Amino acid sequence: MRLLNWKGPSLAVFLGSLSALRNVHAIGQATCVSFNSSPSVFSVVSGGRSAPLFISEDEWPGVQRAAADFASDIEKVSGISPTVSNVTSSVKSSATPIIIGTLGQSSLIEAVVNHTKLDVSSVSGIWEAFMIKEVANPLPGVPKAMVIIGADKRGTIYALYDLSEQFGVSPWYWWADVPTTPNSEIFISSSGCSHGTPTVKYRGFFFNDEQPALQSWAMEKFTNGTGAALTGSPFNHFFYTKAFELMLRLKGNYLWPAQWSSAFAVDDSQNQPLADFYGIVMGTSHEEPMMRSIPVEWGLFGVGPWNYSTNAQNVYDFWVNGTIRAKPYENIFTMGMRGDGDLPLSETTNVALLEKVISDQRQILTDVFNGTNVTDIPQMWALYQEVLAYYEDGMRVPDDVTLLWSDDLWGNMLRLPIPSEFNRTGGAGVYYHYDLVASPRDYKWITSTQMTKTYEQLSQAVDREATRIWIVNVGDLKPYELNTEFFLAYAWNSSRWSYDNLDTFVSAWAQREFDLSSATANEVASMMTNLTRYNNRRKPELWNSTTFSLINYREAENVFSDWDALLNASTMIYDSLTPEFQPAFFQTVQHPILASSTLGKMWIAQGMNSLRVSEARLSANDLADQVEQLFEKDYDIKTEYHQLLDGKWNHMMDQTHVQYFYWQQPMADTMPPISRMQSKIQALPGAMRISPEGSAAAWPGDNPNQCAAGYSCPPPTITLDSFVPLNSRYIDIGAGGPSPFTFTATSNVSWLILTPSEGSVSPSNPEVRVEATVDWNQVSGVQAAQINFNASVPGQPFESTPAYFVANHTVAPSGFKGFVEGDGGVSIEAAHASRNTSVAGITWVELPGYGRTLSGITPWPRTGNDFNNFTAGSGPSIEYDFLNFNTINDGGNVSATLLVSPSLNSMGPDRPIKIAVQIDDQTPQTVAFIPPVRSGDASSAVGW
Repeated sequence: MRLLNWKGPSLAVFLGSLSALRNVHAIGQATCVSFNSSPSVFSVVSGGRSAPLFISEDEWPGVQRAAADFASDIEKVSGISPTVSNVTSSVKSSATPIIIGTLGQSSLIEAVVNHTKLDVSSVSGIWEAFMIKEVANPLPGVPKAMVIIGADKRGTIYALYDLSEQFGVSPWYWWADVPTTPNSEIFISSSGCSHGTPTVKYRGFFFNDEQPALQSWAMEKFTNGTGAALTGSPFNHFFYTKAFELMLRLKGNYLWPAQWSSAFAVDDSQNQPLADFYGIVMGTSHEEPMMRSIPVEWGLFGVGPWNYSTNAQNVYDFWVNGTIRAKPYENIFTMGMRGDGDLPLSETTNVALLEKVISDQRQILTDVFNGTNVTDIPQMWALYQEVLAYYEDGMRVPDDVTLLWSDDLWGNMLRLPIPSEFNRTGGAGVYYHYDLVASPRDYKWITSTQMTKTYEQLSQAVDREATRIWIVNVGDLKPYELNTEFFLAYAWNSSRWSYDNLDTFVSAWAQREFDLSSATANEVASMMTNLTRYNNRRKPELWNSTTFSLINYREAENVFSDWDALLNASTMIYDSLTPEFQPAFFQTVQHPILASSTLGKMWIAQGMNSLRVSEARLSANDLADQVEQLFEKDYDIKTEYHQLLDGKWNHMMDQTHVQYFYWQQPMADTMPPISRMQSKIQALPGAMRISPEGSAAAWPGDNPNQCAAGYSCPPPTITLDSFVPLNSRYIDIGAGGPSPFTFTATSNVSWLILTPSEGSVSPSNPEVRVEATVDWNQVSGVQAAQINFNASVPGQPFESTPAYFVANHTVAPSGFKGFVEGDGGVSIEAAHASRNTSVAGITWVELPGYGRTLSGITPWPRTGNDFNNFTAGSGPSIEYDFLNFNTINDGGNVSATLLVSPSLNSMGPDRPIKIAVQIDDQTPQTVAFIPPVRSGDASSAVGW
């Protein structure tokens, strides 16, 4: 079979470097820190003494504050607290200092540059760039110094936090309680390190869907229990102090604040100036224009309906006041308008009205920022859901307004710039989701986004020049720590990461956070890959008793075992850690695995309970008990999280997640229904129940799953061919009531082996699994056997139930190499190709860890062929050799099923993604697997 080519920007198909050394703490950046002395290093701390920190009084206040953090970080690592001094160029120092400052702001740095003629061309005028370098005789009377220079305020701040991370202070030291690995000696290489402008100019996250977890937690930790006077919100400057520092340590610079029951500028009068003081660029979400919170502020201060066609003046005045309030600070203004409560505007809204909205908003900016060219004021228009449809209908905004393209709420980009849109002066950006409140189902409880998928989608944004703004919805932030850091790290420097080294990001993260060996860190990387793989097959909020098949391919049982294996691996590492590291590991690794595995196993147990009841098997009662136990364990896990560190994170796991009834979160966690078999009365057909693999039925007696009639059905027939991977079928021998019995399983042929062939079943051991295997050396072609299951029940008549077994010894031609049909099908992992043919420099590459099982594949690079399509058969192809026994020439039909990622038509509605499939020399068949739909109709128009 050949996948001949794709048409469109990206497709991942599923069928079925950086070195990291212990005590090297930085992730994804060039390191210049060491912990051993040498002739080519500068001493930060050595011999019990620390280099002093020099900074000028005229430095940015935010840099002054970050320098204090830097000093504190040095003390965390070394136990030595450096002095921090405001100095002038006339300072004299016998110690070798660290001089900190910003080009164009710090008179101290200006003096260093003038005195030494230091070449700062690599950072001068470069957005958020920095350089760190040892300089001889930086100032008269100072023999040498390590000089930290930022091109701008945040450049200097990032330089300090970059070094702090390399020293061993995790960005998550407070938010995830990561201990600092001590080192009494800290050095920076004399040549230092540097960073140019980030890949994405504005990078940040969105606190959203924040009730019940984040809001309840913040209310307890940052207020006296009442919240803000007008809104009741707990998100005050105490909360944002912690949030802003984390963002800067993660190299972010842009925030959409919490909005439901909150209003950033109203909740606390210190919030806006605090953000500017820290150096955080503030914005508002896709549905909150002109730096005003919707719906809270409109509910407080708005007059009349939120409707620009009937109430334009009041809405206009509302926006004017928000703009005046925001003017002193660094912001990105959200343009346009959605309906109140993040709903679409009314159906009578037209493009002309929306264009007037933006025109009027631009006039407000011009009036309020009198003397400033409106094109120099950062603005963005979020092409979110139905708003993208307006764009497709021809609506346009001024060229300097950033177009913020959105995913489909589930991590699949709806649209990205096409080449004709690359040169807009406002550029383009991305709004992405790790958390969602929307139809068809919320997902806001636990981490469920695959890092590989995030990379695959956002690397397209890089390729398509959508790098002005990236914002990700992180809900409550916890427990999305790892994914949030990757999002910002990739935005900071996309060139560091590719599809084949993402696992090193996680292993480096595990080493930094938990001080693990490289081998154990690699285990953690594998665990986190599996955690998100299992949770992304279907989001936990969408799980139910039939998510995984209870009868086919032992799927549910295998998933249950996978969860157990994952939890056992995580627990082994957790138990091996010292107590100081366990809280951080519990929050970021152990808890997500423990919580997810418990919920996943509960749903599987509930499905098996229902199945066993329908089969009149007493083991249903044990499964009912298991469901109850797992449901209670779910609560215990949440309680353990909330009691961690004397309740520091109390309420953070309050999010309900068990048994959704519609898209919105359940109002309480509710145990799914269970059924019990009357254990004191025997099932009508007798004490023994026979349940063969691949069937939802049981024998003897009637069952609707035995045959179409549902009664008087023949004995079961079990089939097996020689290419079934497990090379066996099972038959469960179950108790049908309170009577214990012994059984035997015998066949009339020597080639069928039954293990065990006898056993005992009782209420305390309600079922035994018999595996039926075949000695294929004794079988030629298709042969049949009969199995008799006989039961001896004390005080009851002898029971005997027959079953038929058909063995099909299929044989592949001599010398064939490839995949062979087993059990009526051929299943191939996408990466296991026989041939991979490149065209125009494009080839199919593997995306490790992407998808349901092993990995996915996608054409690479996505920029190839100048973004143009190939015709079927002319593009890069990937081939799979397989053999099936139901051939076309013999009159049968062959169906090929491709499991594809839900990549959307991001080149626009007129460029649908297509893939062509050819089997042997048959005519290729081309499929556009994403149907053409008007933007905003593909998912619910409500979403946050």
